[in-house]
Amino acid sequence: MKKKLAFFIASFFGVGYAPFASGTFGSLASFILIYSAIRYFGWVGLAFLTLISFFAGWIASHTVLKYTEHDPGLIVMDEVAGQSLTMLILLPSYYKVGGNLALFFLLSFILFRFFDIKKPLLVGYVDQRVKNSFGVMFDDILAGIFAGLVGIILVAIFSFYPPVFIAGCLLSAFGAYFFTHFIFLF
Repeated sequence: MKKKLAFFIASFFGVGYAPFASGTFGSLASFILIYSAIRYFGWVGLAFLTLISFFAGWIASHTVLKYTEHDPGLIVMDEVAGQSLTMLILLPSYYKVGGNLALFFLLSFILFRFFDIKKPLLVGYVDQRVKNSFGVMFDDILAGIFAGLVGIILVAIFSFYPPVFIAGCLLSAFGAYFFTHFIFLF
């Protein structure tokens, strides 16, 4: 029973069993909870969701790792925690700019997935060196922090030019790929 419950929670209620790109599906599925937390409880609800998803994922992945290799694709609760944290960091910018919540979801999704997949700097270090349930969760927390900070910078830059905000965010997200891909190789 404990094993089945751990797999159920770590896979974010089965989303982690997607046949491909389970992390991306986990990030997308997390927006249902993120939207609900923001709509009904504001930033406090989102902070609570971030903490609960982190600790639930940490505990559940501890059990899952007894039966699988390090950070298997089925564990997507780390994506839920990281994506929630990215949105939590970006939420004050949303309130300040008063933009479209869907746009902030898109920005946080693109940035978080970028940092989660590419794993630059400290994210990659934790992913490679910390081979336990804490490491499974913490690399995504770091990806969420970096994504949120980059998102704040992008919002600050492009909020002065509202008509170009969407295009600027998308171009900056793609620009971030090239920046980290080439700069962090050295």
